[in-house]
Amino acid sequence: MSLLRFILFLFSIQMAMGQDYSVRGQIFSGNEPLENVSIFIKGSTQGGTTNSKGQFLLNFSKIKNPKLVISYLGYKSLTIPISSAKINLGVLKMEPDELLEEVVISGTLKPVSKLDSPVAVDVYSQSFFRANPTSSVFEALENINGVRPQLNCNVCNTGDIHINGQEGSYTMVLIDGLPLVSGLSTVYGLSGIPQSLIERVEVVKGPASTLYGSEAIGGVINLITKLPENTSKLSIDSFTSGWGELNTDVGYKYRLSKRTTGLLGINYFNYSNPIDNNEDGFTDLTLQDRISIFNKFTFNNKLSFATRYVYEDRWGGQIGWMPKYRGGDLLYGESVYTSRFEFFGNYKINPAISFQFSFNDHDQNAVYGTTLFNADQTIGFGQMTLNKNSKNNEFLLGVSYRYTYYDDDTTATYDEITGNNRGATTHLPGVFIQNQTQLNAKNIVLVGLRYDYNSLYGSIVTPRLNYKLNNHDKTSTLRLSAGTGYRIAQIFTEDHASLTGARKVEFLERLNPEKSWNTNLNYVKKIYLKKGAILDFDLSIFHTQFSNKIIPDYDTDPNKIIYGNLNGTSTSQGLSLNFNMLAQGGIRINLGATYIDTKIEEDGILSRPYLTEQFQGVWKFEKKWSPIKLTLDFTGSMTGPLKLPTLGILDPRPEYSPTFNIVNVQLTKIWTNTIETYGGVKNILNFTPPSNSIARSFDPFDKQVVFDDRGNALSTPNNPYGLTFDPSYVYASNQGLRFFIGMLWKLETYQ
Repeated sequence: MSLLRFILFLFSIQMAMGQDYSVRGQIFSGNEPLENVSIFIKGSTQGGTTNSKGQFLLNFSKIKNPKLVISYLGYKSLTIPISSAKINLGVLKMEPDELLEEVVISGTLKPVSKLDSPVAVDVYSQSFFRANPTSSVFEALENINGVRPQLNCNVCNTGDIHINGQEGSYTMVLIDGLPLVSGLSTVYGLSGIPQSLIERVEVVKGPASTLYGSEAIGGVINLITKLPENTSKLSIDSFTSGWGELNTDVGYKYRLSKRTTGLLGINYFNYSNPIDNNEDGFTDLTLQDRISIFNKFTFNNKLSFATRYVYEDRWGGQIGWMPKYRGGDLLYGESVYTSRFEFFGNYKINPAISFQFSFNDHDQNAVYGTTLFNADQTIGFGQMTLNKNSKNNEFLLGVSYRYTYYDDDTTATYDEITGNNRGATTHLPGVFIQNQTQLNAKNIVLVGLRYDYNSLYGSIVTPRLNYKLNNHDKTSTLRLSAGTGYRIAQIFTEDHASLTGARKVEFLERLNPEKSWNTNLNYVKKIYLKKGAILDFDLSIFHTQFSNKIIPDYDTDPNKIIYGNLNGTSTSQGLSLNFNMLAQGGIRINLGATYIDTKIEEDGILSRPYLTEQFQGVWKFEKKWSPIKLTLDFTGSMTGPLKLPTLGILDPRPEYSPTFNIVNVQLTKIWTNTIETYGGVKNILNFTPPSNSIARSFDPFDKQVVFDDRGNALSTPNNPYGLTFDPSYVYASNQGLRFFIGMLWKLETYQ
């Protein structure tokens, strides 16, 4: 489907029914407008947030006795009956309160107040990410405590997202609660999600397979996209950096009928300026040309669905590489063409029954040096849920089915019997039940159980148990959770190192599903000081033990990556602390630190896995000068030493990375109701990895390497350390200090 035909398809959808209610107003605290206040209709999925002036406009379909609910962190919620079809509530003032009424869905698959949720869920609004603008969600997550974007290749800059030190393949990334980023797209799909389309991000740390099935073994990141309602009529946000990166987001809200609204979002990112500051002969940053088109519809308060198309052309490699060298051995390059289409949504059959659905097709045409990798992945997903509530119980029943087709030109889909390459099809039906019991005003218990049948691996059962205890005013909350997770590995779609062409892949056995057992203790304390200051402490202690874990072996043979199920146990445990302060004078401080103790035990020998930090810290400082509409943001992260894959005992590169800090600063100025500008400096400390991160970058095809009869590199005068070309020794971006500047223009619908 051509891009033009696709856009015409999005605009051709027409649904003609009448709109019933229109409510507007403005939210203040004292004399200051409140931005990002949650506005929704009780008993429905219709809602949105206030803009920078505290204004909101909400259109929704006729329901019996509608009530508008207004909630905001640290303030008393307001519930207002709606008495007429068109109403202007004027200025509404919110009063500080000790209750936190943010609504979350990721922990239980249903909207619930964050305070009342028995599952610990971290919530980050779009304003949190605007303090450090990025071109994709992957980069934006670097300032969340316990969540770390990890680069996996020095050449093509692919990466994944680690939660509490666990590999990115253990993190399930959802869009509006649906599993759209998985398998093949875990490598390149994350870079195609525009940050500007995200309303908020919800993070659940620890296994969530009871609700979400395979891949939710380490945690869940749920990207909640914006609703067409309560967004700007038209917005354009664009920034550029001193390296020549250009990112542009366009958002447009339109109406197909009185009851059908749409949100069109277009993201374009381009970087085409080869830079080699470390003088290793390779690009420091992968060149990219990417467009992403997103369209979301809501209809009659029952149906919400969205489509997304992403096309990306990226390459990294030796300076001077051009497409004519693609696949050859004159100059080394990693060139990837990605085309991806998604369709997903939710249909509310009645207040108790909902149907969620998604479809995505991911096509990849890639070359890694002389290694060709063409792959196609198609995933279809459907899920029906039933909610039944009684006085003290909330019951959830769900049935789901997931279809996966995967084909590539590697041994992953090679049929030894026929000698041909053929695609692999997996069927995954499942059923899950969950019941939440309100024992009394202070105690909640949630139990859940999921059963999946994988057409390749058979039956898989995953239970969960959650308990919440709070004091009378909910300023102190204790949560205890325990559960299991499972994951079926897809090596060639998850581990980029297996595709670089620098090492051969070897499987010791047929890989069995990985399993995990997790316990987590979470304590939250809120303190309210005089003059409106709010302090928030959040402490978590976690322990996860894995069996059948698949750990790539880089050490046995420096020319191979050997995969097999671990004959032993892998344990990840530690603690995480968050401190947040909101004070008068426009000051907001967020501090976070996570300590991680990860170890592998096999045959009585303890070791530490690669690219797992023992310590991570994040911080954010915000100061607003409201009279002059100026905001200063400092953001930063600290990462402790990571174990890195070296090429044997002669390799002169350190086995561990140093502790490093990434610090950013941004200044934002609001000029008018429609224009704001921002700019700053990223990586003020100018930290970059050493220039020898790519082993033998001057000989990427190993033409000057001498091997013995077993394929091992020999030490020679030209190669004294016995190395081969290898770009997998990577832990941070090669981008040093750089400036950026941007502008946001928006046309509001408020008059």
